[in-house]
Parts: sequence; structure tokens; C-alpha cells
Amino acid sequence: MKAGDKIKIDFAGKKKDALVFKLFPSSVYLKVDFENDKGKIVKRKLSQIENKKSTSNKEKKK
Repeated sequence: MKAGDKIKIDFAGKKKDALVFKLFPSSVYLKVDFENDKGKIVKRKLSQIENKKSTSNKEKKK
């Protein structure tokens, strides 16, 4: 994952498209478009994002 990548995240029970804005060793800043707030920047722990991506990759391998 690097800045500029597009990923999907869970937010309030829904899948949202997000753009990786800044990347740090333990956290990531994501730019997300909400209905009333376009371009909102949301901070998430990298472990939250990576765990969800790695589980989907494991399911594909099986």
C-alpha cells in the first residue's frame, strides 16, 4: 500500500471507497467522500486496514 492507492473500508456498516492520503508506520490517513462532506480525511490504524486485506487474500488462495 502506498499514497494514492484506492481501497475499500468498512464505515458504519457500509463499504466506502477511500484514497490513501498519507501513510505512516502504524497509521494511515484516508480521503473518503461522504454525502455531506466530500474529501473528508479519516485516520485509521494500519493494522485495521491490513487485517481486512490479508484475510480476503487468504480466502482467495484456498
